[in-house]
Amino acid sequence: MTAAAAAAAKLKEIHSKGADIYHGDICKGKIGELLEEFSVPKGLLPVDEIEELGFNRSSGFLWFKMMKKKEHKFKSIGQTVIYNVEITCFLEKGHLSKLTGVKTKELMLPVGITDILVGEPSPDMIKFTTAVGVSRSYPASAFAPQE
Repeated sequence: MTAAAAAAAKLKEIHSKGADIYHGDICKGKIGELLEEFSVPKGLLPVDEIEELGFNRSSGFLWFKMMKKKEHKFKSIGQTVIYNVEITCFLEKGHLSKLTGVKTKELMLPVGITDILVGEPSPDMIKFTTAVGVSRSYPASAFAPQE
C-alpha cells in the first residue's frame, strides 16, 4: 500500500463514524446530488460503477470506491484525467480539498490533483492545484455533465 493510500484509508476509518454510507446502484445518483448541493459541476467527476459512497456531513469527508480505474478526456480543454478506484476528499461549498485518487496528465506524466476550487479565479472558472504546487484554471463549462 502506498503512503497516499494508507493516509486515505486512515481518513476513511476516522470519518466513517457518523457518515452516511451507500452501496450499489444508488451511489451514482447520490454523488450527483452531493456535488449539486455543494455547487460543484457534476461533470467534474464523470465516474461510473461506484460500489461504495460515504459522506460525513459534520466533517465534510467524502469517499467513493469504483469497480475499476477510469480515464476520461475533457475534450474541450484537451485534458485527460485518471480516476483511481478509490477517491477521497473534503467537500465544502465549491471546494474539494485534500483530494486523493485523481490525477491529470502533464507532459505525459500523471500528476495528482489535490485541490479543486469552483469560481476561482473568476465566477465562471475552476482552479485545479496539483501535488507539485502547479495550478491551472479552466472554464466551468468544460465540466458540464455529458449526456
